[in-house]
Amino acid sequence: MQGKQDTAQPVAMTAQDAQAPGAGRRQFFRVGGLFAAGLAASSALAPVASWAGTPSTSTAQDIAILNTALGLEYQAIAAYQVGAESGLLQKPVLDVAVKFQSQHKAHAEVLSSTIGKLGGTPVMAKKPSEYGFPVASLKTQADVLEFAAGLEKGAASAYLGAVPQFHNKDLAKAAASIMGDETMHWAVLLGALGKDPVPAAFIA
Repeated sequence: MQGKQDTAQPVAMTAQDAQAPGAGRRQFFRVGGLFAAGLAASSALAPVASWAGTPSTSTAQDIAILNTALGLEYQAIAAYQVGAESGLLQKPVLDVAVKFQSQHKAHAEVLSSTIGKLGGTPVMAKKPSEYGFPVASLKTQADVLEFAAGLEKGAASAYLGAVPQFHNKDLAKAAASIMGDETMHWAVLLGALGKDPVPAAFIA
């Protein structure tokens, strides 16, 4: 590890950065619940079961899958905005969160553009307050990171379910590329929380 932290790089975020002073057993169980809340939020927008086993056979169905993915990206953008505005994130964690949000914005831009080129109408972004995020439960920096980790894990799983379903295989390749980015976000957030950044050999 470098002697001087580069706040633009995810490797600068450590478990010590994530944890507030005095974090203990009670906080551990609270953030565990927030991870589940984030996972549930992603699953509500893009239940993997709705994609699994139902391959697309038309451009219209591909557009529907892309719009679901676009909804996930808008959700992630809103979540990181809530985190950034909470006052709970300190540098270098705040810098990383903003970077992750910018990457979700890039995903959303590409997805929206692709939907339009295919003749579809992109779904619209919601206000952060419309997503039902557990804002009242976010008390510490670790809480915010735990919730974000759940969202990223849910998004990675959703893309995993979507990739083999596309009729247009170029879209499948693009979705797989985004899935890789979601997975890297998840790993960085787990590492920052002092958890195993790669807890399993496969994504489920």
